Amino acid sequence: MSDFDAQTPAAYDPFADANAEDSGAGTKDYVHIRIQQRNGRKSLTTVQGLKKEFSYNKILKDLKKEFCCNGTVVQDPELGQVIQLQGDQRKNVSTFLVQAGIVKKESIKIHGF
Repeated sequence: MSDFDAQTPAAYDPFADANAEDSGAGTKDYVHIRIQQRNGRKSLTTVQGLKKEFSYNKILKDLKKEFCCNGTVVQDPELGQVIQLQGDQRKNVSTFLVQAGIVKKESIKIHGF
């Protein structure tokens, strides 16, 4: 009988590893680049999720100069500060943010179409 007690496996929790390394769902911060359709062929590109220590106005100024488009920084109660650019600039913005060293390529999510 004592041999049987020694061979009894301990209770295995399959979610123990997941809970240990990730304390909450969605803790990884992503930068979301979205497109919003306006009227007709017009569209807006929005960038949200940048870190708060960055100067949004300086990033916006460089983006506007680089892509020859207009844009603004909008304060949203839920999302915080969001950069809006005219036109479909999703690919341009993602390559710009990676080349400038602001964000890593793995933490960018491009949404739309």
